[in-house]
Amino acid sequence: MAEITAAMVKELRERSGAGMMDCKKALNETGGDMENAIDWLRTKGLAAAAKKAGRTASEGLVAIAVDGKTGAAVELNAETDFVSRNEQFQKFVLDLANLVLQHGVSPEDLKAADLGGKTVEEALTDLIATIGENMQLRRTARLSVENGVIAGYTHSALVPGAGKIGVLVALHSTADTGKLEELGRQLAMHIAASRPEALDIASVDPDALERERAVLKEQALAEGKPADIVEKMMEGRIRKYYERVVLMEQTYIMDNESKISAVLENASKELGAEVKLTGFVRFERGEGISKDDDDFASEVAAMAG
Repeated sequence: MAEITAAMVKELRERSGAGMMDCKKALNETGGDMENAIDWLRTKGLAAAAKKAGRTASEGLVAIAVDGKTGAAVELNAETDFVSRNEQFQKFVLDLANLVLQHGVSPEDLKAADLGGKTVEEALTDLIATIGENMQLRRTARLSVENGVIAGYTHSALVPGAGKIGVLVALHSTADTGKLEELGRQLAMHIAASRPEALDIASVDPDALERERAVLKEQALAEGKPADIVEKMMEGRIRKYYERVVLMEQTYIMDNESKISAVLENASKELGAEVKLTGFVRFERGEGISKDDDDFASEVAAMAG
């Protein structure tokens, strides 16, 4: 019998969409013959996801789970918005968020975690076969604080905790928990709407900042301004850039007047204890995924139209 290598198992997984252990078993059963192993998986109903694996999955759900001082977020993508309304899919993504909440695992580690006697990856393969669409576990995140709360908000929620956008906010403070949770939820709603990219100016991605500087400088020079004027214009335009992408520099949507940094300062005074926003997570379903014109989701949309 041919030696079954990790590379063979990996190739079969990629070609069939089946779980790692199933692929290994299929190769053992067929003496390492790749084509026969695919047929073996098909006869067992384990390769039902094979033809779906190449189709773009940009819909689905973001789920969050919060337990006091810890919160977790998960994005699970599917091909069409119809799947996000499937109860099995909804339960699965909520289960994943709770696994991340309990164990703090990365997407790859999460695939190997136990979920009802199967690995998450095996359960996902079964779900793909049952529902009939490609699905991708895209990303996970976990936040925690020693003192204070993790607050969460789900935008366009289809079920409690799962929707189009999921936000977590970490507030470090010894102030009243109930009031912190209320403030945290309002800040989470702001983040959902305002799409900040960094917590503070020091956290801005240096590469992103340089790209922005280059674009703004080209724009200013194209206006025919002298070099010294361009530099002064750049200062103002970079300040505007920070106000757009940095959470602490953004204008609070609840009053359309105060900076987020000022909101926290005022909350510290009102609650009698310093309130620090130490981190946030914002997942938006399908954000940044390129959608192919000829994928299954487009075909369904065209048929519906």
